[in-house]
Amino acid sequence: MATAPGIPDQGSIAARLERLPHSRWHVKVRVLIGAVTFFEGFDMLLAASALPVLTVEWGLSPGQATVLLAAASVGMLVGALAAGWLGDRIGRVRTVALGVAVTGLAGLGVAASGGVEGFALFRFVQGLGIGGVVPVAAAYINEIARADRRGRFVLLYEMVFPAGLAAAALVAVWVVPHAGWRAMFVLGALPAVLAALLPRHVEESPRWLLARGRGAEAEAVLARIEHRVAAASGEALPPPVPRAAGPVGPGGLRALFRGVYLRRTAVLSGLWFTAFYVNQGISVWLPSLYAGHFGLDLGTALAYTLLAHATGLLGTLAAALLVDRVGRRPALATALGGAAVSLGALAASGADTGTEVAAFASCATFFLYAINAGLYLYAPELYPTSHRATGAAFGGLWNRLGVIAGPVAVGAILGAGGGLPLVFAQLGAVAAAGAGLAWCAEETRGRTLEELSP
Repeated sequence: MATAPGIPDQGSIAARLERLPHSRWHVKVRVLIGAVTFFEGFDMLLAASALPVLTVEWGLSPGQATVLLAAASVGMLVGALAAGWLGDRIGRVRTVALGVAVTGLAGLGVAASGGVEGFALFRFVQGLGIGGVVPVAAAYINEIARADRRGRFVLLYEMVFPAGLAAAALVAVWVVPHAGWRAMFVLGALPAVLAALLPRHVEESPRWLLARGRGAEAEAVLARIEHRVAAASGEALPPPVPRAAGPVGPGGLRALFRGVYLRRTAVLSGLWFTAFYVNQGISVWLPSLYAGHFGLDLGTALAYTLLAHATGLLGTLAAALLVDRVGRRPALATALGGAAVSLGALAASGADTGTEVAAFASCATFFLYAINAGLYLYAPELYPTSHRATGAAFGGLWNRLGVIAGPVAVGAILGAGGGLPLVFAQLGAVAAAGAGLAWCAEETRGRTLEELSP
């Protein structure tokens, strides 16, 4: 498609972004977007940290506990779909800013809640923001990364989400026993101030601007980015190498089910569901299992939970260092397979003590956090710019279904009198199914986003 003089096309945008060396500009963007994502992770597991206290304070039944845990996940499901649509229409940065504002303000509502109904309502609203921020932010980070280092670039950024999960568990160890569960949600509201900073300090994606027909803006934004990168590096930028232009056409939800995208969407949806079914089935219930089933004190229960998040952070780091070498498909399959083996071994051991559960669950989260972060890299790679946020967010729909179904299934097994070996055996079986599905995934390593979208 011909473009007006001075207006870039998709191929030239890709070529100019691909030539940019890593610089302070990239660090700044990842820090600002990463700060948002960190607090989204922090907010995501606050209910799990508060649940042992709320169970006693409010006399929760198993059903009420499940509602409190699932409320945010239902909100995230709805928020992911809405934010995918918004991200492709009003921009990546504005959508992320809106989502973080919703998350922070709703956190204050949770902190002020006096009962199950108010808590669940505000957690649902908080989930709307969390579900919207994470996939759209991942799409943005993918769009500014170079193809040869995109896996490492994105996954090092994605480490901030499990870091937020680990931070929530770490802070909860002291805050919940000493300042109460409400203080945790007040702390989680702090990132609302970032909503005003993002549009001022983070440039919109040039790829998205061009896909929306805003070529002059895309050129202006890209020129500013190039100037800042060149100034930071102190060297002239190398000449751009011509790149494929990629498709131009309407986006929207229907585009995810046309041509090659149908198979991509089907495989990706299955991976999202299985990975987060297993991950949330473990992480959401761990504090309550330690305190309720094994009778551990609150501090020990939260410390064991922190251990699982810490090993998960290490798993994400390992994935970041390896994914550009081994490829997406082997990394995804290995991560799910490792989780399946860890959970199967825990089930076979009998899961008799809290220490035993903590050890094997921490091995499982090492692999599960790697797969979860890997999917936030992989999903935006599979779709063109016109509907990249929608594609990533639709995967988030299946992500949320897994997030809801995993804890509900664990609660149902425990409520029916099933033992912990059955809980971990069924989680391991789901992880094994996901590992098999991962070998059907299309490889994307080393290819530009435009080359990946026929």
